[in-house]
Parts: sequence; structure tokens; C-alpha cells
Amino acid sequence: MTETKTAAPPTLSTGRRIAGVGLATAGGVLVALQSRINGELGVRLADGIAAAVLSFGLGLLILLVLVPATPGGRRGLTALRDALRAGALRPWQCLGGVCGAFLVAAQGLTIGALGVAVFTVAVVAGQSSSSLLVDRAGLGPTGRQPVTPNRLIGAVLTVLAVLLAVGDRLGDPATLALALLPLAGGVGIAWQQAVNGRVRAAADNTLTATLVNFVVGTMTLLVTFAVEVAVRGWPTGGLPSEPWLYLGGPLGVAFIALAAALVRFTGVLLLGLATIAGQVIGAVLLDLVLPTSASHPGVNTVLGAVLTLVAVLIAAARR
Repeated sequence: MTETKTAAPPTLSTGRRIAGVGLATAGGVLVALQSRINGELGVRLADGIAAAVLSFGLGLLILLVLVPATPGGRRGLTALRDALRAGALRPWQCLGGVCGAFLVAAQGLTIGALGVAVFTVAVVAGQSSSSLLVDRAGLGPTGRQPVTPNRLIGAVLTVLAVLLAVGDRLGDPATLALALLPLAGGVGIAWQQAVNGRVRAAADNTLTATLVNFVVGTMTLLVTFAVEVAVRGWPTGGLPSEPWLYLGGPLGVAFIALAAALVRFTGVLLLGLATIAGQVIGAVLLDLVLPTSASHPGVNTVLGAVLTLVAVLIAAARR
């Protein structure tokens, strides 16, 4: 079996490069909003896993309607099947949804206690470090990406920025222990974005790649939920009546589709850093405008958000 060569990423103008970073940043804001919604849903249901199942399941239902209904989606499913049969795409490269499921479960389990900002710092710490390794290993559709000084400085500054933003919360041992879940979720995000980009390239359709992500993620969460119910019993919280609490799934569809479309142009690290900028901005705005008992926005939080944007600009600059 011959190895399939990865096509070189297209050369983008400065305007398109800035547009790509801007779209990825907007996607990060969606992640922050999704985190708040899924965290609140987990509190209402008194079960973070059940909240994750609802979020992923609703996203999957949307995709099960959209993908077969569009000509591009149907062609993408056929192309995906052919790529798997030919060996151009490996089955393990379709498992990015496992990492997405873990992160959504972490949202429901921890944000009620941590707040969006502290949740974000843990995700960022894992995502920034793993993005460098994933790019260096060539797991994404752009192939191997060198660890240039700009990219390394950008990743380090991003971690420092979010530490500045929420440093007053990191002295609590209980907070640090609970933050291990989103930290692990952040490590998985880079790998998820890389393999989802591979699926998107094989299918030549963003919605098809997003559908694969949600099928795998929903199956993972359903198995986890079944085990939880067998051990602990059915969740005690009832279904909330507010419609906005069920928007986490649609927001997840939008973000995964956006990331799968952009990663072939930006690489995993730049996509991750721009997404992180959006997450921090969104977390700051949510904690300022809609504060909860777990959120403590202040001057350091705003300064950390600004430093994160500087880090993204440094990483995005050409050598």
C-alpha cells in the first residue's frame, strides 16, 4: 500500500490570512458561549454527562437532516467511504469526536464550579502545548509544520495570558484538581482538529466531516451515560424549559464545521491560538455581562485577554 501524499496548503494573501484568523477567533467565542450553556445545563440536570448527551445528540440530529439533504453532503459520504476503502483515510482518523465528547462532558461537569474563565485557562494550557506537537508530527491536513520562534513564542504567551487572566483562582487546590478535566480536554482538541481536517479533506465536504465527529462523539457519550446510569441511577434533575439551554449542540456543529474548514489553511497551532483568543474574549464578556457565583472578572482578566490577542498575532506573523 503506497502512502498518500499530503497536498501542500494553499498560499494565502494577507487579507485571507487575517480573515481566517478572524473566523477562528469568532469560533472560539462560540466555544465560550457553548461552555456556559452546557455548564448551566449540567447544573440544571444535576448530571454533566446527561447534559453532554443532550448537547451532542441535538447537534447530531441537525446533521443527520442537513448532510443527506445537500448534494455536497451526499457526495462527501461517498468520497469518505471510498477513501476508507482505499486506505487514503485510516479509521482512527475518524475518531476526533471522542475528544469533542470528552470536552463537552467536562463543560457540564466543571463549569458550574469553575466558571468559564478558569475552565478556559485549563483548556488553553492543554491545547497550546499539544497543538505544537500535533503540527510537528504532521497529523493535520497541512502536513508537518515547523516549530518556528514566532509559533513557540505565541503558544507560550497564550498560556501566560490566561494565567494572568484567572491567576487569582489557581491557588485553590480543589480548583486545580477539578481543572484537570478541561486540561485533558484541551490536549485532545488539537488532535481532534487535526484528524477532523483529514476527514474533511477526504470527503471534500465540511458538513460530512462534522457529521462523522458528532456520530463518534454521541456514541461515546451514550456508552458513558449507560455506564453512569447503571452505577449511579437516573439523573435527579428534570429537563429545563428554557430553549436557550439546548443551543449547545447547534453551536458545537457551527464550531466543528468552521474548524474543519479552516485547519487546512491555518495549521493546527494557528487555528488553536485564534480559537483560544476567541475563547478568552468570550469568557471575559460572559463573566462580565452575565456573572455567576463561580466567575470573578477583573482587570487582570481583561489584560489577559489582550495579551492573548497579541500572542495570536505573533504566531500568525510570517517569519
